[in-house]
Amino acid sequence: MGRRRFEHLVVELSVAIGGPIPRYALWLRLGELGWNPEALSHRAVMSFYDEHLQDFLHDCGATLTARKARRLRRSLKRFDPRHLSPYEQMERFGSARN
Repeated sequence: MGRRRFEHLVVELSVAIGGPIPRYALWLRLGELGWNPEALSHRAVMSFYDEHLQDFLHDCGATLTARKARRLRRSLKRFDPRHLSPYEQMERFGSARN
């Protein structure tokens, strides 16, 4: 389930900044901070958001408006990896037809 948290973080962060974030750089940064991107906990994601996100965005040359930052935080806080996203659900339907 942890990998799903990483994937969710990547997607939501990319949407928030209006373009793709460097996945590998995020992966490395999380590892440098002592979190395994393959097994991210909810607490780790929220700690990254609260304590390290602005530095990461600065290093990537990206910015986040206050409104988009609040939206991103809300999305990250509410995410439950036990439930498939609509995209994953549709992907599952597509593979069942083949």
